[in-house]
Amino acid sequence: MYELCQAGENTYFIECPAKIGVYVRPGGRACLIDSGGDRSAGKRALRILEERGWALEAVINTHSHADHIGGNRCLQAQTGCRVFADGMEAAFISQPVLEPACLYGGCPPKALRHKFLMAEASVVTPTSDPSFPKELELIPLPGHSFGMVGVRTPDDVVFLADCLASQRTLEKYRIPYLYDAAAHLETLDRVEGMRAKLFVPSHAEAGEDMGGLLRLNRENTLETAELLLRLLESPMGFDRLLQAVFEAYGLAMTFEQHALVGSTIRSYLAWLLNEGRVTVTFANGVAEWKKTA
Repeated sequence: MYELCQAGENTYFIECPAKIGVYVRPGGRACLIDSGGDRSAGKRALRILEERGWALEAVINTHSHADHIGGNRCLQAQTGCRVFADGMEAAFISQPVLEPACLYGGCPPKALRHKFLMAEASVVTPTSDPSFPKELELIPLPGHSFGMVGVRTPDDVVFLADCLASQRTLEKYRIPYLYDAAAHLETLDRVEGMRAKLFVPSHAEAGEDMGGLLRLNRENTLETAELLLRLLESPMGFDRLLQAVFEAYGLAMTFEQHALVGSTIRSYLAWLLNEGRVTVTFANGVAEWKKTA
């Protein structure tokens, strides 16, 4: 764990729970792609750079989830590096309480304000700033998060962030977090059409061909949608629907899983409602969802 792996002439990644990409610019100026889940991850990444004689210049965050931005604050404090992100992702990175608030749907309780859902705040610079390393190509990959991006280095290595869950994750959790299911499927189509010397997903093995993992992720998403449609053959309120999903997949309910899976199911329902495949009615103070006849 926390081993530096070479992916191209000047491109590397650090093997850790959420892979940290490394691109080394002329003069030994290093750019990290994400910063790990906490201060410890950031310190370990910095130690690896220092051992190679590289100076940290910037962190490019693919998205704002805590396991990808947890090292930002520490790295900025120690090196003065810039953290680059845009739009909603930038807002969440600079105001991390937005993440548990988004998942919970209101002011988040203390039980959801921990490092796995709420990183320390860092100062964000937009990628339009002249100091952004222009040789790095940003690739829109929305779905898992608002405006998640991938990064292609000049070595033709593509960091795919969290658009692909590993087979183990899909088998264990069944419903990986999605902000926008429709956008996620479009992103999978986009990645399927991409070519690169090496693809590096954050939570799966790096490889030249992501075809098999793409199919698993697409099948998992469509399977979840079909499960919801089967469950909604009869009208059902959201809490009962969420309970039925946990029962169907044998998932253990915790406060964190209630927030993560609950938010994901709401996103699926929004997609199915927009497509006219489900309806929602309001009667006697209850919102009931049902598959469209």
